[in-house]
Amino acid sequence: MQFFLVGGALRDRLLHLNIKDRDHVVINATPKMLLDLGYKQVGKDFPVFLHPKTGEEYALARTERKNGQGYHGFECYAGQDVSLVEDLQRRDLTINAMACSTDGYIIDPYKGQEDLKNKILRHVSPAFSEDPLRVLRVARFAARFYHLGFKIAPETLLLMRKLSISGELTHLRAERIWQETDKALASDDPQIYFSILRECGALNILFPEIARLFGIPGPKRWHPEIDTGIHTLMVLKQATKLSNDNAFRFACLVHDLGKALTLQELWPSHKGHGELGLKIINSLCTRLKIPNEYRELALLVSQHHTFIHKAPQLEAHNLLNIMDKCDAWRKPSRFLQMLECCIADAKGRLGFEQTEYPSADHVWQAFLVAQKVNVQDILAQGFKGKEIKEALLIARIKAVEKHRNKH
Repeated sequence: MQFFLVGGALRDRLLHLNIKDRDHVVINATPKMLLDLGYKQVGKDFPVFLHPKTGEEYALARTERKNGQGYHGFECYAGQDVSLVEDLQRRDLTINAMACSTDGYIIDPYKGQEDLKNKILRHVSPAFSEDPLRVLRVARFAARFYHLGFKIAPETLLLMRKLSISGELTHLRAERIWQETDKALASDDPQIYFSILRECGALNILFPEIARLFGIPGPKRWHPEIDTGIHTLMVLKQATKLSNDNAFRFACLVHDLGKALTLQELWPSHKGHGELGLKIINSLCTRLKIPNEYRELALLVSQHHTFIHKAPQLEAHNLLNIMDKCDAWRKPSRFLQMLECCIADAKGRLGFEQTEYPSADHVWQAFLVAQKVNVQDILAQGFKGKEIKEALLIARIKAVEKHRNKH
């Protein structure tokens, strides 16, 4: 029985990056042998065990054979006769198909170290095409390692295109699509993830709501980048400079989805694109089972960002109305996130990246002033029932107007 460190832990160690999870492969072993050593079995589809002290994962070496559609359409074999090289061959990229023995010797049958040196994301074998999830994984790695200069090998991108047109992507479970996407949003360059998916033809299948934005023009005065899809990716990049929160980044990504409806001949109403985007965002979040925290912030940004952009020109009661709709009084942190999403939107335009955006601060200062209005003072004046809410609103409006007159 032999133990090997494999996959991302070894890759990241060679790249001098922080290692989050350590995975191991065990060869010449059986489940009973590991159980006798105190390991706890957790895998259902194939034998995976947790180390009795460290809790790290140890999997028996295995092979996979395609016998169905989608991510789960595989038959796994984990006999004692499976070699380390055979186990590594089933992996997606060469940089993930290396192993290190307990004495520090690196086993690299598919030249992963060479691809690390040349900054290439390359598939291990033609079996890459059997797993549609790998389209998303490679796009995610492209986003994660973009700052290091990594590129996808042309032959790998070709296989990703073939997978996209094969129909296999439609068999991916919503949870797996979102899991990979959420990880990509956490990278320094999540816009690359969506750009790669578009380049290989997967964006239109997995995220048609986003794909439809490409080709939609914007006013040249405000959008020199011309294309709404390009603007969306620029906003997402700006979002990474403002927050590490994935809900924030997702809201920035989908804030303009309503623009896909504004060019349709049967445009259903005269609503702005922010309002039109609400139904689309809800549909996307429901389909991919995106957490409610993400959905709620995204809806607020879509609905209100166009008004925040012109906040200094709005009447005080309109500003208070936005605060009420955003439930800013109970959730001020989320309200601030919404305003910061508007900053990303304003800066996510060609030539506007370094431009100041005073509107967000204008609204936030107005909120802080309105928040200081003491409801106890209202009650002391004898107001009751619905009168309290009306009197509180009037007091807040006066406070905001007074503040704006001073500034």
